Amino acid sequence: MSAELSRARAQISAIGTHLKQGKVFPAATALYEAINNILRSQLMKSERDEFARMITDAVYLLNNDKGFRSSYPLLMQYQPGQEKQLAEMLRDVLQELQHSAVTEAKDIIQELQHRREAALERGRLLLVEQKNDEAREVLEKLAREFPEDSDLKARIADLFIKGELYEDAFTYLDEALDLSPDQIHLYNRIGIVLRRLKKFDVAEKYFIRAVPYAKNDANLYFNLGRVYVDWERFDKAEKAARIALRITPSFEEAKKMLNFSLRRQGKPIEP
Repeated sequence: MSAELSRARAQISAIGTHLKQGKVFPAATALYEAINNILRSQLMKSERDEFARMITDAVYLLNNDKGFRSSYPLLMQYQPGQEKQLAEMLRDVLQELQHSAVTEAKDIIQELQHRREAALERGRLLLVEQKNDEAREVLEKLAREFPEDSDLKARIADLFIKGELYEDAFTYLDEALDLSPDQIHLYNRIGIVLRRLKKFDVAEKYFIRAVPYAKNDANLYFNLGRVYVDWERFDKAEKAARIALRITPSFEEAKKMLNFSLRRQGKPIEP
């Protein structure tokens, strides 16, 4: 038996296993590819009869599989010698299954998006009502459902920032940064939170972590400077403001920060 016929036999034999695992598309693909391998081969009568029996059994399995029928309700017809017609039908079947899979995936994504937005809104309303423990429970459950979604964690953190629950906000922003360390806006948000918590040394460390990702971001250095101003480290605030101005010379707020820091150090201000 040729290599192609051996492969065809293995493909047909795997169809039942695919269907038991709920893998409808791989099952139909296996039969389609097996038939094409058979059509390309010269078969002896015994081989023709064997494959006809195998294909008949495979078609029966597919026609009686609930998952297959839900995606393709028409019964497939096969008689020995009609392999080419069956291959053409299977090509249509695979296109339909692919379309169904795409549609189903879109529906699942929309459902997940709806559930996520509903939970965020529920959390927001609970925070507005100052039912903080209930809000924490709702938002923590949501975050567990989407553990790799850094944007969702940042949105949850924003809700806690608006509710002035900065420790909670810090937790979610820290997790978001672990997932997406190159997202500069997260560093700026965590800087705001840590300033409110007066954890200036921690905020400094986070901004330093951000530098490799945003060496030319004037806002990053400006926000670092705000940490130093609150921390009353005016020499460092001066340095941060100068870097921001070197990147963006027209940055008026950075200029104000520079001169404020100079005054607090007893140095002359700069025009």
